[in-house]
Amino acid sequence: MHTTSLSETPSALRLTIGFFGKTNSGKSSLINAIAGQEVSLVSPVSGTTTDPVSKPIEIYPLGPCILLDTAGFGDNTELGRLRMSRTLAAMDKTDVAVLVLTDTADYAEEKRLLKELSKRKTPVVAVLNQIDLLDHPTEAIQAAEAALGILPIPVSATEKTGLSTLREHLVKAAPATLENESLIGHLVKENDRVLLVMPQDIQAPKGRLILPQVQVLRDLLDHNAVVTCVTADKLTEALSDKTPDLIITDSQVFSKVYAEKPAESKLTSFSVLLARYKGDIEAYLAGAKKIWNLKAGDRVLIAEACSHNPQDGDIGRVKIPNLLHKKIHPEIQVEVVSGQDFPQDLTPYSLVIHCGGCMFNRRQVLSRVMRAVDQGVPITNYGIFLAEMADILDKITI
Repeated sequence: MHTTSLSETPSALRLTIGFFGKTNSGKSSLINAIAGQEVSLVSPVSGTTTDPVSKPIEIYPLGPCILLDTAGFGDNTELGRLRMSRTLAAMDKTDVAVLVLTDTADYAEEKRLLKELSKRKTPVVAVLNQIDLLDHPTEAIQAAEAALGILPIPVSATEKTGLSTLREHLVKAAPATLENESLIGHLVKENDRVLLVMPQDIQAPKGRLILPQVQVLRDLLDHNAVVTCVTADKLTEALSDKTPDLIITDSQVFSKVYAEKPAESKLTSFSVLLARYKGDIEAYLAGAKKIWNLKAGDRVLIAEACSHNPQDGDIGRVKIPNLLHKKIHPEIQVEVVSGQDFPQDLTPYSLVIHCGGCMFNRRQVLSRVMRAVDQGVPITNYGIFLAEMADILDKITI
């Protein structure tokens, strides 16, 4: 679970621009030219870029962006196939893809790449790089368009030509919004009283709050709500003051808060808010209905967006598995993945339970939801799961 210091504010939403293409197509050089600095290592040696490399940058008029350099394809060795798997994973977080082409008679690999991007509904901008080295650039552009059905922009990373045109096309291709407009705007209005119940346990070290709490708190302040923050052991005292219009709690204490809340106070959780903000709330609700169908031997995948050192009482590795074994069946098999590790093939699993995804952009979370739905595997979210286990899913505010 990601934490942030009290002095930090949530980072601005950034458009992730991924650069894809064959080895030695000049992806790294192009990124360096756009960034105006050496972001990626450049070398004539094939396969210099092995893992995706990211660089936060401000690009006018797009605003804050992340430039993502990926390993080139076309290397058929075992290491090359491993690099390609990392490149495919990078597609899941890409908001706009730049397909970097070179003058070649065979665009078979690029066609495959376009197919993968199309599956993810990712907008693509194609460029024909190293245009300064071509004797017949017009013919090369026409050949690429005929083969791929997309007109490439002629650019030269070395000569820094075509970069302004590339930026213009990136602006046109960029999605209007990267996330839903607000975490909390659908639930509050100005001067609403909102109570945040935030246990400060071992997963939130002293001096830090978990990122969803910081994001929700900032959003509430932006909406001019009257906010009170308490730990779970101070809930009774907080409720004795004034009745809140809305209570937002850590999902792990859903039952306690629900039992004590005033009837007129709406209740939700940080994770449930993230389920709507970053994921697909309808898919998560549908997945929750399938929990009770699990039986002995079924495999459940728990997916954590961030990599962290698990602590005693870890929600994904301890509490959720314990609930599955206690309330559903003791012989359910639970597997946990974290960070970028997420199986391409989900069909061996009967259910996927995903964290809120505070460390992912919305496209990356939705790509995982889409993968599960396409493969017929139910998927839900930590908060939705815990509300269902507490038998209050139909009683909280979604």
